[in-house]
Amino acid sequence: MEITRRDAFKMASSATILGAVGSTAAAAHDAAAEAVLQGADLEFDLGIPTPDTVDKLYDTMDFQRAVQAYLWAVPIVGMEGARRMLIDNADARSGDLVLVAGYRDVSVMLGSNVTTPYVFAWFDLTEGPIVIDYPEGATAGSLIDWWDRPLIDVGISGPDGGKGAEFILVGPAYEAPENLPDGAKVLRSRTNKVLMFCRGLDSDLTKVEAVFSKIQVYPLGATGSGAKALLRFKTGGELTSMAHPKGLAYWQSLVQALNGEQIEDRDRFFAAMLKPLGVTYDGSFSPSDRQRGLLEKAAKLGEAMAKASAFSKRIPGMRYRDDTHWEYLIPQDFVNEQDVPNGTLLDERMAFFYEVTGTSAAVLTKTPGTGSAYLTAYCDPDGHAFDGAKSYRLRVPANVPAKSFWSITLYDTETRGLIQNKQQIVDRSSRQKLKVQNDGSIEIVMGPQTPKGLEQNWIPTTPGKAWFMYFRLFGPLEPYFDKSWRLPDIEKVI
Repeated sequence: MEITRRDAFKMASSATILGAVGSTAAAAHDAAAEAVLQGADLEFDLGIPTPDTVDKLYDTMDFQRAVQAYLWAVPIVGMEGARRMLIDNADARSGDLVLVAGYRDVSVMLGSNVTTPYVFAWFDLTEGPIVIDYPEGATAGSLIDWWDRPLIDVGISGPDGGKGAEFILVGPAYEAPENLPDGAKVLRSRTNKVLMFCRGLDSDLTKVEAVFSKIQVYPLGATGSGAKALLRFKTGGELTSMAHPKGLAYWQSLVQALNGEQIEDRDRFFAAMLKPLGVTYDGSFSPSDRQRGLLEKAAKLGEAMAKASAFSKRIPGMRYRDDTHWEYLIPQDFVNEQDVPNGTLLDERMAFFYEVTGTSAAVLTKTPGTGSAYLTAYCDPDGHAFDGAKSYRLRVPANVPAKSFWSITLYDTETRGLIQNKQQIVDRSSRQKLKVQNDGSIEIVMGPQTPKGLEQNWIPTTPGKAWFMYFRLFGPLEPYFDKSWRLPDIEKVI
């Protein structure tokens, strides 16, 4: 019987869940939960639950709520992870710009690549509106609220078209100013914290720094202070990753993310369900032993569910073509607002933002030659995880429909960051000097051993580590959109 990718992942997911909750305490909790599900071991006094039964029911209720709240919170915990990354690694305060470039720096990001450098900044709008004078130049990115909803694209993919613009960020507690400078655009954020997430598109890092150094950030009513140096990550010691924390740290990060934010109507039920677990919007977090135990177990199961949702999506329409196993990274009906007339894209945003942080209108492009497109491969055609101890190959056909360039990047399944290897090689792209076959195709090899004759086309992998791949098209063209272009499956090297 053929084992499909989903069947294989179901078996892997089951093992993950069993391993995650395999302690004696967790097993006891599972037994109690199973008893509740079966209606067994529940005692009633003339229809009134006994004290022991009440405890069992409340434990089960709060555990179930916490698991679902974990999945609900994936986008905002990811945004808080980005802020913590900037603070811990670069001592960045609100409004400071941080240049993130090179293998070591980019390794702590989710779903990013080393082909282009990044510039980040986070903004706190609790004290009033903030002005951003965004410069002219070859950049692309977006300003995003704390639920990972873009306020606007900036750079060549934005309304300014790379010519620069003046933005005024206004938080939920303030009114938009009446007298605006000519050409300034007001961006109303529903959250008090906002992230700027940009790429420099020039291959010369010095030129990228020169462009971004022209950005000016200042409170409304003040004046700009001119160009300032970009911050960089510390050069020594371990860097803080922006990946979602594990266990109780996940909930600590959620409390920090929610602190000072207003409860939106769509989130009121989640806020109410989290209150008995000690997770609130006021920044305080001192869980009791009971709450701590439930939250830790819920984080383990929630993470397992997030992995299943990301790496084995049950969202309709994810397959790029029926004759290969490549999938879209982003659901084709995804909207950055995350809300649609018949509900909220809960599963879609959870799966997407478990893998990456930061989005924009450009990544949802349907216009040939603009923005970027992403195809993903999480398992081989037989449904097995890509094993770092084995070798694989991908034949990239000639004439990839990308106006600018294409790239391949490998990510660690556990961290969703760049794979780690001593060579510090994680990607190959059309910007590099690769060996080309007679028919114009390019064979990329992923494995632990250097392929003879294809050294420049090799991405080294590490035994004991699994990986997945993103295939990026920058400026995707019509053959990608109409699916007449075919990217073959990744094959195992025999």
